[in-house]
Amino acid sequence: MKRLLGSLLLLVLGGAAYHIGMARFGSGSPPPMAPVEQQADLVEVSKAHRTLTLVRGGMPIATFPVALGAAADAGPKRQEGDERTPEGQYRIDWRNARSSYHLSLHISYPDASDLSEARQRGVPPGGNVMVHGLPNGWSWFGSVHHLVDWTDGCIAVTNAEMREIWARVPDGTPIRIDP
Repeated sequence: MKRLLGSLLLLVLGGAAYHIGMARFGSGSPPPMAPVEQQADLVEVSKAHRTLTLVRGGMPIATFPVALGAAADAGPKRQEGDERTPEGQYRIDWRNARSSYHLSLHISYPDASDLSEARQRGVPPGGNVMVHGLPNGWSWFGSVHHLVDWTDGCIAVTNAEMREIWARVPDGTPIRIDP
């Protein structure tokens, strides 16, 4: 029994060390931006359908399955730590090539309305909501990751999908997150 527990502990510690080590390496080199005519002018997220769609000129140009916050079905994000994904109109306002997840695009949550609501309730609104790939070093999960909502409120896609989204979504692009 002691040998089994020791092996299990070693496996857990090894997995934790692997995750921490891979997070430090970042996402690698991001792809170059796509030509302007291939870039989205809107990102639409449907929480009900678990999809993220890139739109240009009112027409969808790519759709991806997503994983959301673990409590995404409980409604819009209302406070820090609620594991909900926001709902509403925001913008992609900056990007992080050195994220601990494979690349990430920041969503401008919380906006003034979110801040006001949280202030009235006396709670922190949360923040740092992103569209991102899988945790660095865990790309082997591939597309099965979207079978369960696992983020703290972010929108997650595979690493290959994140590279395409990164290249096709410039900073300033509106993002609409529907229930």
